[in-house]
Amino acid sequence: QVQLVESGGGLVQAGGSLRLSCAASGLTFSGYRMGWFRQAPGKEREFVATIGWSGSTTYYADSAGGRFTISRDNAKNTVYLQMNSLKPEDTAVYYCAARIGFGGGTKAWEYGYWGQGTQVTVSS
Repeated sequence: QVQLVESGGGLVQAGGSLRLSCAASGLTFSGYRMGWFRQAPGKEREFVATIGWSGSTTYYADSAGGRFTISRDNAKNTVYLQMNSLKPEDTAVYYCAARIGFGGGTKAWEYGYWGQGTQVTVSS
């Protein structure tokens, strides 16, 4: 049974930082591209970042704007999202997801497995 479990969310002031983690089990982690998405209240789920199998390939949404860094540790079956210079508009539930396909990784439908999400709240 595949499980993706996010952690590291919380309440932070604008300009602060958080590091999200997503621990994967039940799959051959190194064989999956991973992604982070977020969903704010009343809005659709949106792409944040994706990373390739080895971690050498990454791609970000414009909103991540050089502030976020996705990384992975295949030995620990974990993907991370380091978020710096946080803004109130970054407030959302953040989800990690796993995909096995060869697309760009920016669409939610490309991902077959999802975590339950972790809340990030940025106060002004």
